Amino acid sequence: MSAISAPAPASRRRKRIVREPQRLLPRWLQVVVITLLMLMLLPVVYMLIISVSPDLDAASAKLWPSQFMWSNYLKVFTTVDLGRGLMNSFIASFSAALIATIFGLGAAYVLTRFRFRGRAPLLSSLVGLQAVPATMIILPLFVVFSSVGSALGVQIIGSRPALIVTYLTFAIPFSTWLLVTNMRQIPTTYEEAAMIDGVTRFGALRRIIFPLMVPGMVVAMVFALLVGWNDVLFASVLTNPDTQTAAIQLQVFANSTDGGVLPLYGQLMAASLISAAPVVVLYMIFQRQLVGGLTAGGDKG
Repeated sequence: MSAISAPAPASRRRKRIVREPQRLLPRWLQVVVITLLMLMLLPVVYMLIISVSPDLDAASAKLWPSQFMWSNYLKVFTTVDLGRGLMNSFIASFSAALIATIFGLGAAYVLTRFRFRGRAPLLSSLVGLQAVPATMIILPLFVVFSSVGSALGVQIIGSRPALIVTYLTFAIPFSTWLLVTNMRQIPTTYEEAAMIDGVTRFGALRRIIFPLMVPGMVVAMVFALLVGWNDVLFASVLTNPDTQTAAIQLQVFANSTDGGVLPLYGQLMAASLISAAPVVVLYMIFQRQLVGGLTAGGDKG
């Protein structure tokens, strides 16, 4: 009789399947996705070509300029007050993003570390606020700012603080919800161990939670900054010529050149690319933190 061989270990019976990310999609589907991505970049490439083209070439829809007009990037700053617009956009957007991230961190800590009545409805309301159309609150905000300004004798409409407060109405709920999903992944044992050693709760938040929340805070800050940077609706109502943002400067520039004999297509495209460049650079700088912060909330470990 032949001896019965012992069963193979479980580790040998189970064939571990390791799949590389690029192997998850079939070859033909990879080609389709790459082709679609390249087609999505064509408008940006064409904008770049028009920005260095003479206006006559752009008006005649030439795909390649007869000569390169790099001076469009310099002339646009004298044609339109784009420098002031960029500065106003940066001040309003960055201030709102910074305040929203700080308040969001504190709110997320309270919502994830303490139990109190109304906690669940408050979390749900943070999502519900994101569904409110901006056009529905622009008139109430205008009336509130006008009434408060009249009562205090201060001109609020047309100032940067009015824009910052307006952007915070959208940035704080989004930042709070995003940071809540990230903070839930941090075990409370870290803070408990620190408080046993004599650290206060605020000290545990500053020394332990804050460093671990940096990727999520970067994501919250970048997306909160985009709320103000890309805004046209509120900035068109709540600003004056001295506080107009870059988006409004582009809108005014486009409307002013539309009725001319030959619109300044080159300068208009150059101004658009200059206005979009800070956001692109921001994404490139914080790319790793953005990916880490967006995926942290889905980690079930």
